[in-house]
Amino acid sequence: MALNPNCVMLAIVGGKGGVGKSVFAANFTAALTAELRTPALLIDCDTKSVGDQNIITGIKPLKTLRELANSTQSLAATPIQQIVATHPSGFSYLGAVRGPEEILNVPPENLSKLIEYFSRSFKFIIVDCGNDIGPMQTAILQDSTGIIIVATPEILVVQQTQRLINDLLTQTYPKEMFQLVLNKFNNSGLQPQVIGQHLGLLPLGIIPHDEPTTMASLTQSKPFVVTNPKSPISMAYFDFVRKLSGGTLQKLKALQKPKPVVAASAVAVVSSSNNPNGYDAKTLLKLRVHSELIRTVDLKKILAEAGNSDGKEKEVRDKTMRDIGQIVDKEAPDIARDERQKLVKDVLEEALGLGPLEDMLADPTISEIMVNGAQKIFVEKSGRVQLSGITFTSNDHLRRIIERIVTPLGRQINNATPFVDARLKDGSRVNAVIEPLALDGPCLTIRKFKKGGISPQKYVDFGSATMNMLDFMKISVEYGYNVVISGGTGSGKTSLLNMISQFIPAHERVITVEDAAELQMMQEHVVRLETRPPSMEGTNAVTIRDLIKNALRMRPDRIVVGETRDGAALDMLQAMNTGHDGSMTTTHANSPRECVARLETLVMMSGLDLPLRAIREQIAGAVDLIVQIVRLSDGSRKIISITEVVGMQGDVISLAEIFKYKETGYDKNRKILGQFQSTGTVPSFVQEIKDKGGHIPMEIFSNDPPKAAAPVPTAIAPAPVKKVG
Repeated sequence: MALNPNCVMLAIVGGKGGVGKSVFAANFTAALTAELRTPALLIDCDTKSVGDQNIITGIKPLKTLRELANSTQSLAATPIQQIVATHPSGFSYLGAVRGPEEILNVPPENLSKLIEYFSRSFKFIIVDCGNDIGPMQTAILQDSTGIIIVATPEILVVQQTQRLINDLLTQTYPKEMFQLVLNKFNNSGLQPQVIGQHLGLLPLGIIPHDEPTTMASLTQSKPFVVTNPKSPISMAYFDFVRKLSGGTLQKLKALQKPKPVVAASAVAVVSSSNNPNGYDAKTLLKLRVHSELIRTVDLKKILAEAGNSDGKEKEVRDKTMRDIGQIVDKEAPDIARDERQKLVKDVLEEALGLGPLEDMLADPTISEIMVNGAQKIFVEKSGRVQLSGITFTSNDHLRRIIERIVTPLGRQINNATPFVDARLKDGSRVNAVIEPLALDGPCLTIRKFKKGGISPQKYVDFGSATMNMLDFMKISVEYGYNVVISGGTGSGKTSLLNMISQFIPAHERVITVEDAAELQMMQEHVVRLETRPPSMEGTNAVTIRDLIKNALRMRPDRIVVGETRDGAALDMLQAMNTGHDGSMTTTHANSPRECVARLETLVMMSGLDLPLRAIREQIAGAVDLIVQIVRLSDGSRKIISITEVVGMQGDVISLAEIFKYKETGYDKNRKILGQFQSTGTVPSFVQEIKDKGGHIPMEIFSNDPPKAAAPVPTAIAPAPVKKVG
């Protein structure tokens, strides 16, 4: 909630305990009241408070911050005199807690409402925020007019104060808000100039060290500026109040006034001659800040440092954010705080991250991002594609983001290689195409990786499969039957492959082969291989075929190929046929029969002149199951068929469908209705599983509701298979 514009709120913070911050807050409030003769309220909001200010001021609170913020009663009808206690010197006081037995922990939103309420009655509010900046203190700082940082002339304190300033700058508080007070100063410690140079902040107030006066004040529970106003330490407080109430306070108040998105002084109106692209004022300011950042900071070095480790990345981001904040303060000193925060964030993401894509990548409801040039970004939500309304600054900006994605992976995109496959750190799949192939500017497609993957239960919850179907796939994978997942683009083949890979026994050695690593195996014994594109000279490329051949020499139990799309199909089939039972892959096809035809075509691309019958015999001998997944017209994804590859009948590969999905119509929201059915066909390998000591319940092949347990026959012959195709 907004602070009353006639009220000034000053937050007192310290970078380290023992700097005298609470004593400063109490005496500063008393000096402010005496010097300016205006109502002031002191609030104790120190998370670690045990009632310190109760002792320092000698006031017993009428109400505490803890009680008021957790109360459900309205304060509107209660006189202010019944809420806050008044010190004999004139200032008012609201304690944090009544004593050590209570803990200050209140909702930040309730705290903001309280501050807004008090701002109607007091010209000044002084808040003792302590050393820890948590949610409560953040709520105070966001509404504060200024932040007074208390430090002492000790090297460790100065270092901790630097950390505090860095944290505040990282949270995009402008440095003009900070006012440094050097407490307990004596000539034996660090000098003010040295401290100011180190912190980049000159002290506005210097309070001399006077232990006897301070200790006497605490013993009497009376602020020394009241009991001994002529002492040097008290005079330093009055001097600080006078400096603050001069031009400094006016600057702080001006900094907090509501302003337009960008003030007129921040961005001048430009003519078409020096703004040929027709950018608006906000975009021009962003470009200026970004250009200044590039000019003053070595971004290449920063990006290299950020890639070393997660801890280093956070440190680099925080430092860069502070640098951007300082540039913004110079370029646009009159910008409103909320716009300043957004500008700093936007420039940071463009400098170190993926620019406007960052928020979309963080949005869990978005499954795919499609960028058609700088000005059109489409997203897929709940299976529906829509225009996002978010844009890049320019095609050059989009091109830089693409290069930032592919370069760390050892890939390149340029005029010689104008398209590339890559991945993000979280495993999301990326495809990029640039000019001259993309006529309207660079195109970028990101298929987001779902953290944690999709569990079998979620397939049931989403209506994508039944538990019987998943139980059958689980048994088939566990006992080493080869699976090909077939489906169209965006149907969820890779997600399904990730899910069924969870059924691979943990003791087996699995080798994955992919163009861009996306698979997330849960097993411990996994080797992940990824292809390598050719160099700029067109040499040293490593293909899927190369990796499959090499994987055969790595003693795999199973080989999992992310997608089979070329002559590598032959190598994959040979691997399945040579003892690597339980291997898996995906391919593009719209039905199990089309999947077989697709595999035939891909094998022909291997360059070997094999007879068609030999190719079909390879497929029939290698593939055991084809799992067909589709993306329906309503955006839902379903496993519409699980089909066994039975063998050859003459020159034709015989297929037997075990499970299928039958559409029955649409509901009022145009969602497809249908049901999963078992065809009644029992796979031919059921007896083989039993011979291995396994058990496969016959109920999963029935559409009947569960019945009482019946004797299980010792041997079950497979159902006759109809010739398909």
